[in-house]
Amino acid sequence: MKLYHSADTYDNEVPSVVTIGTFDGVHIGHKKIIERLVESASNHGLESVILTFFPHPRMVLQQDSGIKLINTIEERTQILEKTGLNNLVIHPFTKPFSRLTAGEYVDQMLVEHLNVRHVIIGYDHRFGRNRNSNITDLASYGIQNNFTVEEISKQDIDDVAISSTKIREALLEGDITKANTYLGYNFMLTGKVVKGKELGRKLNYPTANLHIKEDYKLIPKNGVYIVQSKIDNKLYFGMMNIGTNPTVDGTQQSIETHFFDASFNLYEKKIQIELLKRIRDEKKFDSVDQLQEAMQQDEDFSREYINSLV
Repeated sequence: MKLYHSADTYDNEVPSVVTIGTFDGVHIGHKKIIERLVESASNHGLESVILTFFPHPRMVLQQDSGIKLINTIEERTQILEKTGLNNLVIHPFTKPFSRLTAGEYVDQMLVEHLNVRHVIIGYDHRFGRNRNSNITDLASYGIQNNFTVEEISKQDIDDVAISSTKIREALLEGDITKANTYLGYNFMLTGKVVKGKELGRKLNYPTANLHIKEDYKLIPKNGVYIVQSKIDNKLYFGMMNIGTNPTVDGTQQSIETHFFDASFNLYEKKIQIELLKRIRDEKKFDSVDQLQEAMQQDEDFSREYINSLV
């Protein structure tokens, strides 16, 4: 898959089949659409292209929206690479770009930059300034510019919308099993390991303290999770605590992972951690001894679960 950070730089020598959307989560509903895109392009000797935008339009046009996304843009790219897609175009979304009329958008983005021959798009797709044009308008532009438009049905679009909503709800409720089922892969957190208060080390449970720089990344409900991570091409399992460490009077949320049977220095290393199962809520214990006892129980449960996977 070729990655372009602007439609202006896209290599458009071969005409394309294009679909447009956010594709947050790149879940099983999205993958049906991408399969149609890839198949259509392959059948007609064209290039398959996903056109998406970053930042998310709501981040630019509603700066206080507080939108939270399932994937960072880097994670989304990583997942799309595995779909058979030829090209991913991540075009910068800016206020000037949002003011393009529908005709300007079609002429510049689809015709001039992407050399489009076929567009696969949802029945409810809106585009152009103030999002005032729809799929019927797009089909009319297609007749003028020698491209066809294929409509994704209401049911398929609703399935995608429902899946995205359900995934976000599941994550906020801590139901990682449901979220992973809808995603078709394990939900992940990606960030750099930074120095924390080293409380875990004092409890004989040293942890990697994960800092996620993207403030729009959705963080699941506080609690203890079983996780896995590939570090230096080796798979490690562990348990992650998302929360404030109330037993030791913590107040700020942290994401800390204790890896089993591992001894390495991860400081300043960028890692990706996949969440497999939620064990329990974060709890304030009456003493550090009780906390240690609970962590041992969490480890025992985690190891038993991990052994069941093998």
